Amino acid sequence: MKKNYNIKHVLLLLMVVLMAASCKTEKVLPQQEALKDVSGSWQVISATRNGTDLAALVDFTQFRISFDGTGYKLTNKLPFIVNQDGVFTLDDPQYPYKITFTATGGTAVSTAFTYPIVNGKRQLSLTFSPGCSNNSYVYVLQRVN
Repeated sequence: MKKNYNIKHVLLLLMVVLMAASCKTEKVLPQQEALKDVSGSWQVISATRNGTDLAALVDFTQFRISFDGTGYKLTNKLPFIVNQDGVFTLDDPQYPYKITFTATGGTAVSTAFTYPIVNGKRQLSLTFSPGCSNNSYVYVLQRVN
């Protein structure tokens, strides 16, 4: 039996072979994300307790937390996860989900931690329950220039 190949079949086969040969596997290297830099002085820009806005009840404008290296300092103290200066650590410097505060002479206290950019400005969002576990506070802080 004689096989009859027409030009269309030959061209189709040639195109498939050329397309397969032209594919290259490109190695994509993951980008190294920058370490999260929390250094500097931060102020509260919003605070809630159990979803209720606390801005009308408490003056947060003078409260500051300053991070320097591994230490932190509180200025014009308010209800916060800790009540004294001390040291802090992030659970992962590149992808932190938790920040741990250890007040001088105190025990370590950890809290949920996010580090979003909102309207072009870096923010810290801390969720914690000081004292009563039925009360959940969310402080959103922004770096003071």
